[in-house]
Amino acid sequence: MDLFYTSPDCIDEELGELVVEGEEFHHIVRVLRRSVGDTICVTDGRGLCARAAIRSVDKRRLRAEMLSCERLQPPPARLTIALSLLKSPQRFDFFLEKATELGVDRIVPMVSSRTVSRARGDKARRKTERWRNLLVSASRQTKRFYLPLITEPVSFQEVLAMEAEHDVACIAHESSLEVPCGEMSGSNVLFLVGPEGGFSSTEVGQALEAGFQAVSLGPSILRAETAALCAAAFVRMGRLGTTGCGETSMKR
Repeated sequence: MDLFYTSPDCIDEELGELVVEGEEFHHIVRVLRRSVGDTICVTDGRGLCARAAIRSVDKRRLRAEMLSCERLQPPPARLTIALSLLKSPQRFDFFLEKATELGVDRIVPMVSSRTVSRARGDKARRKTERWRNLLVSASRQTKRFYLPLITEPVSFQEVLAMEAEHDVACIAHESSLEVPCGEMSGSNVLFLVGPEGGFSSTEVGQALEAGFQAVSLGPSILRAETAALCAAAFVRMGRLGTTGCGETSMKR
């Protein structure tokens, strides 16, 4: 069954009702032609899995009655990737889609010294909203019950300050001979990946001083988005043996 997303504010678990609007409503009603009486699977992007029967449809939203509901636990390993904004928006979009498929939990668009593409103010907010829509679309395809989070673009220095929030913090750099190790399994991991020109030596030094480990992603020089996906794959390998949606902790 297809999976659809709606805001937690649009779900009333006590009454057993939910509302779907916006692009998800358009996809359900206009594209898939679902109508009153049809059953859909809906999540709030925070682990909820609900089967619901459509009870009414108007021009902008549908209302549905929840037939069953369960809350799924998140996977044990958590991965945040901070990737510098890229010159090509299409390549950054490609990364977002594939990172969602690989189970990345949080994405931090970053502005480092060699970042060419920059966005501020309203432009940054519009970009972030478009990115969120891409993540929803990719999550729907992969049936993720936890939507990846994405922030507005932040500076390299702001990303360095995130080191304290994580068990493992790495910065990908071609000069390093270290490779990501198995200790990342089950950890809260932060991975930094630079722009097309890579990180400057000053930035690498600042990261090491902040507690990051410089790691190699192999002998080849990878494109930025490929390096970020390679990092995601390393951590994903540590998740083998766990289910994609976790164990059920609550059922209704």
